[in-house]
Amino acid sequence: MARPNPKRIGILGYDDVAALDIVGPAEAFASAGCPLDEIAPTPCYEIIVMGLTHRPFTAESGIVFQPRCSIADAPALDTLIIPGGRAMREPKVGAAVAARILRRAPRTRRIASVCTGIYGLAATGLLDGRRVTTHWRFAQDLAARFPLLKVDPDPLFLKDGAFYTSAGSTAGIDLALALIEEDYGRRVALAVAREMVVYLKRLGGQQQFSEPLQFQTQAADRFTDIAAWIASNLDADLSVETLASKAALCPRHFRRRFKSTFGRNPATYVEGLRLGEVRNRLMTTGQTVEAIAASVGFGDADSLRRIFRRRYGIPPGDYRERFNSSRGGPTDSGSVLARL
Repeated sequence: MARPNPKRIGILGYDDVAALDIVGPAEAFASAGCPLDEIAPTPCYEIIVMGLTHRPFTAESGIVFQPRCSIADAPALDTLIIPGGRAMREPKVGAAVAARILRRAPRTRRIASVCTGIYGLAATGLLDGRRVTTHWRFAQDLAARFPLLKVDPDPLFLKDGAFYTSAGSTAGIDLALALIEEDYGRRVALAVAREMVVYLKRLGGQQQFSEPLQFQTQAADRFTDIAAWIASNLDADLSVETLASKAALCPRHFRRRFKSTFGRNPATYVEGLRLGEVRNRLMTTGQTVEAIAASVGFGDADSLRRIFRRRYGIPPGDYRERFNSSRGGPTDSGSVLARL
């Protein structure tokens, strides 16, 4: 891979910003280097933390940042990132940020928001008519304040034209990985994910709440640890009898309690979790369908193909061809998956 000219990333900061919205994406971009086979690869990006002024600003957590420059006198940027924070939801701050974004927008290739950073970006009017996302807790308020936006509260991040929006703070890392992949390819993005010890390079269309997290959020008493155990043992015997034993209940009582609490029976939940892992592996690994089937508990490839086609309408091989992350950026894999 040829040595790239580093792309300049500008990240805007302000008082009461969410520190992780700055640091998460910044660390991801800073970890990207080319060529990958060199001991000291050339950085793919130059990261500039900017302020509304030249003065230091203090994050919600109390961390103090010293900006390199203000957004007004920053050098030309390839990408502008607007982090979230409680101050951004205040109309006065949002308007001040919007005015500065509008001055930079004509000369900036792409603009992204993390979490509630979208409030400042939305105030520019540049997102009107576009599909966007934000942290699930603020989606309804965002839609009410900016009715011309097409707010989708589910995805981790979305791309619409030159604009990218993402959910909560850690989704800023997912978005940064997607932008790195868009610029330098899947291999570089996955190398960054490994460097940062990110469990999985998630795609934009994945929901903000994974199935295990939804399960644990709703769970109580003896059900609390079941989801984590299931997710870590997809290739094990996950029959009602086994799960009931772990919950110290008889199978009949366990099945009734499970369905009453979560609105679905244990078998449906387990199948959904296994299929979710199958989708992830189809999109991010080169494993054969046979190997995937065995490793996630479907037993054989024929069973997996039958169940997969019933759920998604296409066989696993076709799904991999259409949605493999090496074949498209956040638009291809994100927006399409959100509809499945």
